[in-house]
Amino acid sequence: MSHEYRHVLVAVDLTPDSRRVLKRALPIAERNEHARISVIHALEPLGFAYSGDMPVDTHELQEQLDQHARTQLAALADPLGIPRENQHIVVGVANNEIHRFAQEENVDLIVVGSHGRTGLSLLFGSTSSGVLKGAKCDVLAIRVGPDVNDDSDDNDDQGSVDEVVKEAKTDEGKVAALTSVEVDA
Repeated sequence: MSHEYRHVLVAVDLTPDSRRVLKRALPIAERNEHARISVIHALEPLGFAYSGDMPVDTHELQEQLDQHARTQLAALADPLGIPRENQHIVVGVANNEIHRFAQEENVDLIVVGSHGRTGLSLLFGSTSSGVLKGAKCDVLAIRVGPDVNDDSDDNDDQGSVDEVVKEAKTDEGKVAALTSVEVDA
């Protein structure tokens, strides 16, 4: 039995890499009979960063940060045709909020950017690693960062991503991680 994705959630951090991640997720939704696509960005609560010891109104500052993030998210998602009702800003620990949203909204694929960290930096502090570990659905990690060729309109390597996703769907498998390596001949 073939598995079709019905709801794809793209987690973004609003850095320039976010556009690459989102553009890689769009064809997956399109090939799955136009599955619903949602975009989420998690803001860390100011209380986490300042332990409540700030002599300013953090509530007002949090609202300003929220509005700024909404503006940035709209600038990213609107040109790609993602409706505002599918653009979400949440406040909390990123991987926890992504998991919560995915469960509440019946997401069956989460797409995240990954910087390809290894060793201790992978174990401690990677949002994509945290999403992968706790997800109840498939997770696709898109390689991002300064060492990645970011020709956003060039999808030459999209074929290999498509093949892995297709095989996982055919075998009813779970895509846990995806890494591509280029070897110079």
